Amino acid sequence: MATEAPTRPARRVRPHQLIVGLGLVIGAFTVVSGVVPLLTGWHDDSPIHRPVFTNVPGPLQLAFYTVVPVLIVYGAVLFSQRAKNWERGAPDRRATTAKNAGRRLKDFRAGVYMQTLLRDPAAGIMHSLIYFSFLILLAVTTVLEIDHQMPESAKFLHGRVYQGYSAVADAAGLAMLVGVVWAIVRRYVQRPYRIRIKTKPEHALILGTFLVMAVTGFGAEAWRIALDGRPAFERWSFVGYPLAGLIDGTGHLRGAHQIWWVAHVASFLVFLAILPVTMLRHMFTSPLNMYLRDRERPKGAMKPMPNLMETELETFGASTVEDFTWKQLLDTDACTMCGRCTSVCPAHATGKSLDPREIVLKTGEVMAATGTPQVSPPIGVVPDITIGANSLFERITPEEVWACTSCKACDEICPVNIEILDKILDMRRYLSLMESNFPTELGTAYRSMENSANPWGMSQADRGAWATKLDGIDIVDGSEPFTHEYLYWVGCAGSFDDKNQKVTQAMARLMQRAGVDFAILGPAENCTGDPARRSGNEYIFQMLAMQNVETLNGMGVKKIVTQCPHCFNTLMNEYPQLGGRYEVVHHSQFLEWLIDQGKLDLSEARLDERVVYHDSCYLGRHNDVYLAPRNVIGSLGGIDVVEAGRNGTKGMCCGAGGARMWMEETIGTKVNDARSEELIETGASRVATACPFCYIMIDDGVKGAGKDDDEVKVADIAMHLLEAIETGERRVVEDLVASETREPTD
Repeated sequence: MATEAPTRPARRVRPHQLIVGLGLVIGAFTVVSGVVPLLTGWHDDSPIHRPVFTNVPGPLQLAFYTVVPVLIVYGAVLFSQRAKNWERGAPDRRATTAKNAGRRLKDFRAGVYMQTLLRDPAAGIMHSLIYFSFLILLAVTTVLEIDHQMPESAKFLHGRVYQGYSAVADAAGLAMLVGVVWAIVRRYVQRPYRIRIKTKPEHALILGTFLVMAVTGFGAEAWRIALDGRPAFERWSFVGYPLAGLIDGTGHLRGAHQIWWVAHVASFLVFLAILPVTMLRHMFTSPLNMYLRDRERPKGAMKPMPNLMETELETFGASTVEDFTWKQLLDTDACTMCGRCTSVCPAHATGKSLDPREIVLKTGEVMAATGTPQVSPPIGVVPDITIGANSLFERITPEEVWACTSCKACDEICPVNIEILDKILDMRRYLSLMESNFPTELGTAYRSMENSANPWGMSQADRGAWATKLDGIDIVDGSEPFTHEYLYWVGCAGSFDDKNQKVTQAMARLMQRAGVDFAILGPAENCTGDPARRSGNEYIFQMLAMQNVETLNGMGVKKIVTQCPHCFNTLMNEYPQLGGRYEVVHHSQFLEWLIDQGKLDLSEARLDERVVYHDSCYLGRHNDVYLAPRNVIGSLGGIDVVEAGRNGTKGMCCGAGGARMWMEETIGTKVNDARSEELIETGASRVATACPFCYIMIDDGVKGAGKDDDEVKVADIAMHLLEAIETGERRVVEDLVASETREPTD
């Protein structure tokens, strides 16, 4: 019996092949656009128009339509080689679907409109002047070429249209010139630290090319207008026309105009030549990276891993270029080397070895040096740097990786949406799981989580001990159906740390006041596993998380309140990876809701003090909760709320995230000390926190600065809120007693 020959799967076109194909199409179109006008002879008879190639001899036109297509195809081939390196990476689902198309376009617009970059107004405006002006000038040239192809009846670039076109072109050229000069002054005169340390010869080449392009563009325009006798309709060229008036009409106008034109075209050819081999490539890669920002997992979640009890994988985490995803490799070519990530990194600012920009660039260096074919690194490196293998640790040291606090400030400020934190956490997974290469003190926390289900190493039997000081706290054991509306997830810090037990008690009392139906798990609650996962130990994370999910699902828990942003992030964003889906709310959000609903009476609550709120990284940048804690504090009477210099999306980390809470900090200034100084400088008499780690770190930092509680009191928002309510109530009682005991007067 005959059998059918097996059908081969359809061969999928690879991205690098698409890039070459696109380059060939654009190159061919450029050639055709030069040939068609020669064959048709179409021209515009309008008295107000601009003939293409005025005073440009045929040989120069031929050279233009020969060299430009060659450089376009050359650039496409070089770009395709870079894309071939991205293809070395592991899969990453970034497909555009009907569900995410809107978000992708929104991210693309936000990036292209430079919303993140404009947080620094000077740099944002400077880049906008160059970027948008270049796009407009590119469009102006394209429009001129399109009109060049049209038959007489369809030509449109004449009359008022041409005059408006001329004005737009001059405005864009002037803006670009201003932007380029500004950039030169910023890089070579002002020289900010983050720019100065990465300035390379290629930056001078790029800025010089743009400067020559802008200057020669106006020069060619001025001599063309002068050659035409300065017709009145050219007044709309408000830069070129006055310059033409300065030109001596008796000189060699034809030759001078041709020199300016050749210089202008030559600068454009240099631009095409350096585009794929210098950081200018980010003109293409950065918008692509912005478009691909949206991903399936939530902002605060780490990449899921298979069940380590069942998987057949032989290695975990990232140690080689191929261990990163193709999107993580694309990141390295999308980087603009601006250094904004470096400027906001708390580890770098306090003298640690970590530099987020270097993580990206060093990854790119290893990728470039070990690819087939090899390509140029993201930015020039000194000759002494050699790379012998595709290992990331050829260039990146474990000390850099472990210095990270996982605050996500680098990701948040990046103007082109590079995912730096993911790279660091993936490398931590390799160091922790495959090499056991982690700080010694972190090993103690690992053993405590394995043996005691919490990083403090305390007995689980004591998890609910704080509740014995309050009445009416229901502790459920996890074996029966959950009959309350809310589960209050206390967390390890709130259960065992002396400071944070006061937060837990304050929150419980506030919920009791509001009539909230809640219970706690007590000994049945394990650590969520956040410290293990953020330090790379996925094994311990899964062990703890799976047990928690089994308990919560078995009880039928639907709603969870927690005061720990790390628990909040893990329960809400990462437990769904393991089958645990719950409605999780942070206590700042819950308190805000209770106040808005009138369930907490604040009519007499007052704090006649100045308060500064310290943003938690895992509440803010990881989950975009900024207003809720501020609204809770701001709802109190008599309060004067001030902001630290770095707040909101730019807020500085306390130094405890990424499991740094359990690692010693021996290099440079302690992060919590630096942050505490900033908070003290606001003149606030109180610091409000919304995270147990922040509470510990900032309280230690403030006391380390010599400030006692009577000078600067650090406490969680729940503690401040309860104190204000109780103080107000006592004041009411005292006033009532005073009025009753006061003797009546005639």
